[in-house]
Amino acid sequence: MRNRSMNMNLEQLDTPAAIVDTGKMQRNIDAMQARMNALGVSFRPHVKTTKCVDVVRAQIAAGAQGITVSTLKEAEEFFAAGITDILYAVGMAPAKLPRAMALKQQGCDLKIIADNAAAASAIVDFCRAANDTFDVWLEVDTDGHRSGLAPEDDALLAIGRILHEGGIEVGGVMTHAGSSYELNDSEALAALAEQERAGCVRAAERLRAAGIACRTVSVGSTPTALAAKHLEGVTEVRAGVYVFFDLVMANVGVCDSSDIALSVLTSVIGHQPDKGWVIVDAGWMAMSRDRGTSKQTRDYGYGLACALDGTPLEGCELAGANQEHGILAVTHADDLARRFPIGMKLRILPNHACATGAQYPEYHALMSDGSTEAWRRFHGW
Repeated sequence: MRNRSMNMNLEQLDTPAAIVDTGKMQRNIDAMQARMNALGVSFRPHVKTTKCVDVVRAQIAAGAQGITVSTLKEAEEFFAAGITDILYAVGMAPAKLPRAMALKQQGCDLKIIADNAAAASAIVDFCRAANDTFDVWLEVDTDGHRSGLAPEDDALLAIGRILHEGGIEVGGVMTHAGSSYELNDSEALAALAEQERAGCVRAAERLRAAGIACRTVSVGSTPTALAAKHLEGVTEVRAGVYVFFDLVMANVGVCDSSDIALSVLTSVIGHQPDKGWVIVDAGWMAMSRDRGTSKQTRDYGYGLACALDGTPLEGCELAGANQEHGILAVTHADDLARRFPIGMKLRILPNHACATGAQYPEYHALMSDGSTEAWRRFHGW
């Protein structure tokens, strides 16, 4: 798959196709790494957004220390590519423990997480039977968004003791302030970043005071990583979508649409002049069904339409999507056939980069000279 599109430009590529603007991507990587360096913490990017070795190598080259994954498939793929320091940041299902142990025994420095007594007990029992161990982190809930243990919850210490007394090292605590995606105010984002930091640090302090080792304090989301004023007590930050950004992040206020590195290349295939529609070949199979901007300050439909050079088109929105048909609603619908001729190529910026990227087996990396290179993207669990 690699290099199949070398030297092809955007006009020559078949559509729909996922395009990564490598210049924008590198600027995003460098800016986040510089911020983490200034805050004095390690950075462990979440690679679920890209699932692409080429992208992650650029993040590591910039200074990232380890990666975060959301599937064991990701862990296996990146370990095979030579990356060993991996946090699997999804609660461990007991049936997956043999697969995780196989990675560890091959030399992967794999960290797994738990947030309940049943999972912790299953890990202890499995490790005793395997005569081996895991580095287990406890997930902390600092904003009520999803999973985890409240910093002051008695269960935090009880689960820590199950692991500790079972011979399992509690290597750290981690949290994810996912509710940051619902904000759009810099002061509110900074306040949530502090809430995230303080809650996770407090959880670590309680564990240490109970005699349970907890060397790592890991926090992060793209908005809170960019909004944090300080990170006292934190050892590392995780963030993922920052590498590409997307329209949800633009609405949150942590990037501009000009920072978005991922787009979908599409072709005009028809017109409905009486409705003010241009039909393109990027439907929801190309863009995903994610409508993450629908509850935000600006609803972009299924994506923001841009010219081939990436310049947003005024008065154009991907307002509807069927499986393979995208409906581009045009405010000024005069002479659509002339303005949007059949075969014309456009680029659509996505609502959610993770969801849109997941529709494709590869990215077409757009280089500074206008050529493209195919970068493999893997998927599955």
